[in-house]
Amino acid sequence: MKQEDINLLKQLGLTTYEAKAYITLSSLIQATADEISDKSDIPRSKIYDVLKRLNSKDYIKIESGRPLTYHVNPPINVLKREKEKFIRRINKTGENLNTLYEKKISEVEAPIWRISGLDNIIDKELEIIRRSKKTINMRIGFLLQDEGSKLVYELLLKSENVKINLMVSPYCRISYKEFNISKLVNQKNVNVYTTDIPYVKLLISDSKEMMHIYSKFSKENGEILPNTAIGIWNQYEEIANNYNERFENQLKKIVNNNVKQ
Repeated sequence: MKQEDINLLKQLGLTTYEAKAYITLSSLIQATADEISDKSDIPRSKIYDVLKRLNSKDYIKIESGRPLTYHVNPPINVLKREKEKFIRRINKTGENLNTLYEKKISEVEAPIWRISGLDNIIDKELEIIRRSKKTINMRIGFLLQDEGSKLVYELLLKSENVKINLMVSPYCRISYKEFNISKLVNQKNVNVYTTDIPYVKLLISDSKEMMHIYSKFSKENGEILPNTAIGIWNQYEEIANNYNERFENQLKKIVNNNVKQ
């Protein structure tokens, strides 16, 4: 009997005795209370109450008779059910905490932060995207290491309910490989416009918050220098709205030029 299995079942709401009894019965398939007690080292004075609780939680079934016979519910079914319940609880708590976070973050006196470290920058970028309700406008002149697939995933999740416009540079270099950014992000319900963009990145969400991302690059091959990357996260709505208007005006010019050509 592995301690890690006991710990996992305890995280799902079982007591130590309940976890031990269920693991033991999983190895026996069916057994009497005395047999389970002997195999699990659970005192006989405790075993009947433990098995009764497992039955009420639908981990096992009880067959009438003298003595009673206990049958295990298949672990794959039990754990799938408990996993789904656990995920629903996590999601609910996540929604509650995020509501508190979003309510309070806008009340901070000076809502401008400098963010450093590639992981921190990408996490904040994805957080802003997840928080969007109406529009996401992005100008992408480069991608950070490991950012592309995460960015596309979050944009696709949002694309059914949020209007997304991307202005992207034709190519960028990551780990000495050249990527076509437009192909990476050219997905259903995401408007992608290819144009010449300097080595900067801008994300604007709902005209209310934004983040600039900057980095230095190698002069030899255009490769990003990871340790130099910084993000400037800004929640001044007036500033975000101003940048959003500039983005929309630039977008109109690109669309008009494409029509003329």
